[in-house]
Amino acid sequence: MNADPSAFAEAAREWREQREKPAAVRLVSAEPILDASDAISIAEPEYVRRDQEAIGEKIGQTNYGDEKKIELPIVCASDLDPEKAPHRRWHVADLIPAANVTILSGDGATGKSLLALQLAAATATGTEWIGTAPAPGRVLFLSAEDELDELHRRLAAINRERADLSELFICPLAGADAVMASPTPRDGLLAETPIFAALKREANKLKPALIVLDTLADIFGGDEIKKVHARQFIAMLRGVALENDAAIVLLSHPSLSGMASGSGTSGNTAWNNSVRSRLYFERRKNADGSEDDTDIRSLSVKKANRAASGAPIVVRYSDGRFVLDKDCSSSSEQERRAERVFLSLLAQFDSEGRAVSHLPSNAYAPALFAKHQNAERLGKAKLSAAMDRLFAKAAIRVEETGPPSKRRQRIVAAQKLETQETENSR
Repeated sequence: MNADPSAFAEAAREWREQREKPAAVRLVSAEPILDASDAISIAEPEYVRRDQEAIGEKIGQTNYGDEKKIELPIVCASDLDPEKAPHRRWHVADLIPAANVTILSGDGATGKSLLALQLAAATATGTEWIGTAPAPGRVLFLSAEDELDELHRRLAAINRERADLSELFICPLAGADAVMASPTPRDGLLAETPIFAALKREANKLKPALIVLDTLADIFGGDEIKKVHARQFIAMLRGVALENDAAIVLLSHPSLSGMASGSGTSGNTAWNNSVRSRLYFERRKNADGSEDDTDIRSLSVKKANRAASGAPIVVRYSDGRFVLDKDCSSSSEQERRAERVFLSLLAQFDSEGRAVSHLPSNAYAPALFAKHQNAERLGKAKLSAAMDRLFAKAAIRVEETGPPSKRRQRIVAAQKLETQETENSR
């Protein structure tokens, strides 16, 4: 029996309102999964009702108050034959590990949803993605941000060659309640919703090589600041990834501090620590925040547990899709990255009242910055070269402080120094 899609949101809201009631509550499972082939001409979704008891193990399954005997999985290391160690697998080499969760963050209107849709299309058609070769396979793309018409328009621009998209399946949830996990009143821990149960069923049925979830803000109903919520939610997604041997790419928005520092982080450190890979998609800006070319973006690795961080991938927005920009050399991009990191750390140290110097000493800026956790693995030599370039561009200056008998020097951003001088002249 086909139902009005508007019932989808109403059903989800009804479940969330009734979740505190006893076992007589009935859950609603919705599955608006769309096949992207044939100009995305798809049948209407079907809605199935089932008792709470039927999926009781899936909802509220974590209860630390119950005393249960737990057997830990123990493996003797001598049973692990070094000659038979499994090969590390990637969905996209050195960027997105297979069977695990990767966070792709980017500011609003940067184009991360489009970039992710391009990845989905490339995976489904076995074609290249911004200069890389994703592992081919089936894809489940869940979008809680963009409606189907917008996704249709984007796919038309992405797939100009009209390659077969029968392996790309779309779940449009824009405007609906797409929350997959929310805290329980009893203990505050996350519990799965019918949406997450539906996602797991579709993943088990489709066995996709890639699952894209757009975005974290729409599907996560917990407190983004709480570490336990962040870790629990990523663990839930990792369970789906491992069970179905699928790479999961979770899109998110960085916080204001994450954008200012260039780290692309948001919420708390548990989000970054819980995933095996974290990518950041951003506009390429100069030291003063200006853009020489508003169509240029860069994709950089902010965390890679299983690969070394390489040079950012520079792309250009062109006619509705991102293409690799071969005119932007990797060395130039690395220099911009080092300058951005230097300025970000200079601002952080200044806000903490920690003066740094341009001269070799205990306060030597490149040496101190290289040891910082936000240095993005840049060494003292690269940060020293970045400092010299920033001096040459007049982006930073040396400021003298203290009494005449004991003058001291420190590095400050030129923009801040000019602001101070303007205020002092008033």
